[in-house]
Amino acid sequence: MGLLDGKVALITGGARGMGAAHVRLFLQEGARVVFGDVLEEEGKALAEESGATFVRHDVTSTEEWARAVGTATEAYGKLDVLVNNAGILKFRRIHDMSPEDFDRVIDVNLKGTWLGIKSVIAPMKAAGRGAIVNISSVEGFIGAEGLSAYAASKFGVRGITKSAARELARFKIRVNSVHPGAINTSMVMNPDLMAEVDGDAFLSSMVIKRFAKPVEVSHVVAFLASDRSSYCTGSEFTVDGGLLTGAGY
Repeated sequence: MGLLDGKVALITGGARGMGAAHVRLFLQEGARVVFGDVLEEEGKALAEESGATFVRHDVTSTEEWARAVGTATEAYGKLDVLVNNAGILKFRRIHDMSPEDFDRVIDVNLKGTWLGIKSVIAPMKAAGRGAIVNISSVEGFIGAEGLSAYAASKFGVRGITKSAARELARFKIRVNSVHPGAINTSMVMNPDLMAEVDGDAFLSSMVIKRFAKPVEVSHVVAFLASDRSSYCTGSEFTVDGGLLTGAGY
């Protein structure tokens, strides 16, 4: 018996990194998975490797949201789970960041999450229940130099999660957020970001003194997508190795 047997899941930003880890674990746990990304070559390769269904998906586009949701419901007859995983990070201090770069981060990370929730309400209502997992960040609790747009978007994801949880509980749709810390992915290892970070000081601030594997986040996401988390909604789950314990939160 898998944790997600019988579930149909849509995962955004699933072509690589943490998203790809979600895709693989969901399949292992018995889910039927459709995943989207703008990275078409990587997406097609993962689909061929894993057996999941890939669809090109720009999360800022209402039309592409309709296509992604339609792909899942047409292939499997329903949609039970949405993982709003797609996200981007641009490291720029406020003085140096263009309004266009700020808008792009907000559009993908925040508006994309909102559009995802909006897009799956109808099929989840039709299914009689659902689970939405929004991937935020520890930057949704604390700020860091050079990450004003990213932090703003991830704080916003927390707020959308709580509002959606209240709105959708009547339809048996649960909405929770996951807040990863230092995860070993290409986005976190962004050269502009790493050039500005004191690696030794950052590592010493952790309680568990290592970067996490992406699948360590996926296990929490899978739990929240499953019926075992049936009494969890509007909640925030940190996967940060204890990073926030010393951050004044």
